[in-house]
Amino acid sequence: TIVRGHLELMDANDPSDAADTRALALEELDRMNSLVGDLLTLAKAERSDFVVTREVDIAALTERIFDKATGLGPRAWNLGAVASGQAYLDPERITQAVLQLAANAVKYSDEGTPVEISSSVVAGRVSFTVEDAGCGIAPEDTERIMERFARGRNTGRSEGSGLGLAIVSSIARAHGGEVTVRSRVGEGSVFTLSLPSVYRGS
Repeated sequence: TIVRGHLELMDANDPSDAADTRALALEELDRMNSLVGDLLTLAKAERSDFVVTREVDIAALTERIFDKATGLGPRAWNLGAVASGQAYLDPERITQAVLQLAANAVKYSDEGTPVEISSSVVAGRVSFTVEDAGCGIAPEDTERIMERFARGRNTGRSEGSGLGLAIVSSIARAHGGEVTVRSRVGEGSVFTLSLPSVYRGS
């Protein structure tokens, strides 16, 4: 509707108007493409082959995810504690999930503020954690933000489909795990992806 409306109103004889409309249409198409991609991911989450687990070195995976995350925005990135040993999981899906959490941390925090990524193993569970010093989440929103299209009350600064955390939650559930959040408004949030796993290591 947005693209059609602007194309119908565009003055084809005005190069400036045509250029502005083209830029707007491309931006809107990119947004729709991202939304369709997210919806396809959620649809695939119902399939048995959504995750393909294999033995993975936890430390190496954590470090690779951190290296990728640092390109998401100008934050004071910090690699926290890193677990050692091996775990059975889908490294591509876990990377997708943790990077989504890191992208959210960038969206809802200010330039130069700290964002920390870490991993741990406790009682056979492998956890990946993303901690930021952003705007935080209201207590009444901490459960509903994992739902599809849900958005917290502190999201006015950024646009999005509201599907990112639903995808993270789907990836966690596909591994038999969960996503938890601790947050204080005005102070930041800590998201933890916790997975049961056959674990061998120190």
